[in-house]
Amino acid sequence: MGWSDALSYVRKQVGGEAPRTDTNLPLGARIGSLVGIQQSPLLRAVGDGSLIALPAAKDTRIVAVSQLRLHQAGSLYRYYLDTGDHDDQEKFLQVYQNSSGQVVEIMYCTRLARVIPETAEDQDAYTGQSGAGLGDRSYTLWREQLGDIAPDDLAQVFGDSDSLDYWRDAGDPQSAFVPPYTGTEVRLDDASGQTGLRQQLYFMPYVRQLRGGGGREYLLITTEIVQSVNGDAGKRGIHVDFVIGIPVEQERIVIQ
Repeated sequence: MGWSDALSYVRKQVGGEAPRTDTNLPLGARIGSLVGIQQSPLLRAVGDGSLIALPAAKDTRIVAVSQLRLHQAGSLYRYYLDTGDHDDQEKFLQVYQNSSGQVVEIMYCTRLARVIPETAEDQDAYTGQSGAGLGDRSYTLWREQLGDIAPDDLAQVFGDSDSLDYWRDAGDPQSAFVPPYTGTEVRLDDASGQTGLRQQLYFMPYVRQLRGGGGREYLLITTEIVQSVNGDAGKRGIHVDFVIGIPVEQERIVIQ
């Protein structure tokens, strides 16, 4: 069963149990799989000033899976521990599998913020359509943008500064602008593919070095244009997600 038609396929079934559509995923993951994460890399990152949110006690099971098709070599998957659809607490493992089928990168990711681009100029900037904006060489995150985070936590991250600078992790680092990756995400919220969503993506990863040799923190900026929800093409919208990601070694992840 292909991901592209998973949401429509089940509606053609007449009786009987629909087949699973979440098979053959990297690391043997499925919707409902239990996930164990050794948190030492995350705790170390937080201690060195990362904005990552640690897993909550309930974040132990994969509640949805998706594949991102971004016109690049290999395959990118997201295993959601919380979709954030109802509580804004989106958390997922992002798994990159190269063209040889090897898992070469895993990130634990949490949503930092979501914004709605309300003007045509904003939408052009967040899609890189005007040759600037998403895809610029750097992105500056300002303390005032994160007013929902406790002041003590912001002080731990920003120190005496008012901003954090991230650098584009794609293309020629000397180029002032690189067009963002484009493609689609199909997210399955149940094993049969009866519920989920499909959206068009504009995606660019940015990165900064944490202090104290604490490794790298990624800022994944994704403009998402919702095309359908649960097969209903009438539910459309656009938003931009700012997600923090911390690389985690594969041996620190257990999925069963």
